[in-house]
Amino acid sequence: MTPSQARNRRADAQRSRAGILDAAARLLNAHPDASLEAIATVAGVTRQTVYAHFPTRQHLLTAVLDRITEEAVTAMDAADPTTGPAADALIRLLDASTRATAQYRNLLPKLASLPVSPQADHERHAPVADRLKQLIQRGQQTGEFDGQLGPDWLVAVTISLAHTASEEIDAGRLSSKEAAQTLNTTLLRILSATTPSAAKPSQKTNNRRRSPRR
Repeated sequence: MTPSQARNRRADAQRSRAGILDAAARLLNAHPDASLEAIATVAGVTRQTVYAHFPTRQHLLTAVLDRITEEAVTAMDAADPTTGPAADALIRLLDASTRATAQYRNLLPKLASLPVSPQADHERHAPVADRLKQLIQRGQQTGEFDGQLGPDWLVAVTISLAHTASEEIDAGRLSSKEAAQTLNTTLLRILSATTPSAAKPSQKTNNRRRSPRR
């Protein structure tokens, strides 16, 4: 096989794998128990091709979860978290991630139940955690966020609360809009993000304080 043929074969394999993951994400979100044969049909490949890329159903589901995580990270980067006030950037980051994963609302609970080692779970969350940490550290450096708590702890709290917000939506206790507003408010309070009104007293308050007592 020539180098050119080898490259073409690798490219074909990558396209085939991507097509299977796209089909699996769409079909499993609509029908979580869809068979691998049904996924192969939607992807336009044979069942043998699916097994060539993903030996078991769990391998496929894990790859789908990785793919969704990658989409969320891409959306977070597109939200331009390095510009503007840190609090505003954090909200943009979270909103972008939520929009990216919202289309898989029916599938994510099933994927979340997959058995996974602590190391694998850490590695999957690492790209998200890294971006959150950079943003939180920026906010601490500028004084927008409280610098007394470690950034790693705040990242863990942020991810945990985001999962909780998603669970509340799944349980029907909060709408998507309510969950986003609640999450944002909670995080900004935990981070002690300053706002113009909180950063300095109002002019009216200052005037009252300066007024002589009668």
